[in-house]
Amino acid sequence: MDILIGDKIKELRKSRGITQEQLAEAIGISFQAVSKWENHIALPDITLVPALANYFGITCDELFGMNLMETKAQIEAICAEAVKYRESNPEKSRMILEKGLKQYPDNDILLNNLLYVMDYSNNPDKTIELANRLLDKTDSSEVRYDALRFLAYAYNCKGDIVASVAALEQIPEIYFTKLSELAFVQTGKEKYDAAEKQKWISFEMLLQMMQQLAECYESNGQNETAIHETERGLKLISALEGDPKIDLFTTYRDYFKHQIKRLQQASQ
Repeated sequence: MDILIGDKIKELRKSRGITQEQLAEAIGISFQAVSKWENHIALPDITLVPALANYFGITCDELFGMNLMETKAQIEAICAEAVKYRESNPEKSRMILEKGLKQYPDNDILLNNLLYVMDYSNNPDKTIELANRLLDKTDSSEVRYDALRFLAYAYNCKGDIVASVAALEQIPEIYFTKLSELAFVQTGKEKYDAAEKQKWISFEMLLQMMQQLAECYESNGQNETAIHETERGLKLISALEGDPKIDLFTTYRDYFKHQIKRLQQASQ
């Protein structure tokens, strides 16, 4: 299926005497992306289908038929099945994704999902290999940033702080998210859904940063301040008691309680 898409683009391009660079410039992408399509390494993003069809003067059906839509749906189904077992059975999740990659080699969405079930703490080298493979294959900035994040985690586990920071430095600093902006401009259910999802993402990030600050205080010998910061994290969790989603944060609650007890014993 992927081969038909890549071959069709190559056939149309050559029949019109167009270079990869000219096609890429016309639709606003890199010529490397066109090369990946024609060499069956990657698929065009679904949003580019109208532009490609218009450029070649044909319909979307003539260009791709249902190939691209079917492929996208099948990949999404594989990922959805793998996500079911991501936390409870990561090995099963990994096997589902690897089976999918045999059908769709080097698909960046499948590779990205595979990163989430890699044990980068115990297998940092495999994670680094996979992250670099994904960076080489993807044309999506979102996927690229995710790969860089996991690359940084893996290097950190190897004790290579320089390489870890170098990976993260490639991610731009953004002070807003798509969800937060959608919450500001939308109304009704769409506004609620965006705000609700962003609330919990921000809440978890806040807890994680408080955890990191407590570690900094402890490393500087400021155990009392570390305890205070950790206790504040517990208070935040308590403030949202009654919301069903707070049950997802029991791991943080247990961790903070353990840390407070440990720090108190160390201070005695």
